[in-house]
Amino acid sequence: MGQQRTRRAQDRESVSQALERVRFAARRGKQEKFTSLLHHINPEMLRLSFHALKRDAAPGVDGVTWEAYEQGLEHRIEVLHTRVQTGAYRALPSRRSYIPKEDGTRRPLAITALEDKACPRA
Repeated sequence: MGQQRTRRAQDRESVSQALERVRFAARRGKQEKFTSLLHHINPEMLRLSFHALKRDAAPGVDGVTWEAYEQGLEHRIEVLHTRVQTGAYRALPSRRSYIPKEDGTRRPLAITALEDKACPRA
């Protein structure tokens, strides 16, 4: 709360000062290991990452589309944030689909659930 915002040169998204410090520490100490960065994720980051997702992407194993998730978004974001902060969040298995190739074989494709796309992006 009350953190200042700064601009990233790569994608021009607003990023909190805390994440900028993490970035600086990662560049400075190449040998350091970060065991958890989830405490930096807040509801606003989750909301921004949700809105950055493709709206017409295929749903994952849960069958939830972008439009369906958007209904009641604020409540869903709060619940997801609580699960992330308490360690209760677990990614769902990916839905397997196959794309035909020109030579007649099929290439496997993993389709992740919507929340599993939004969390890593945040």
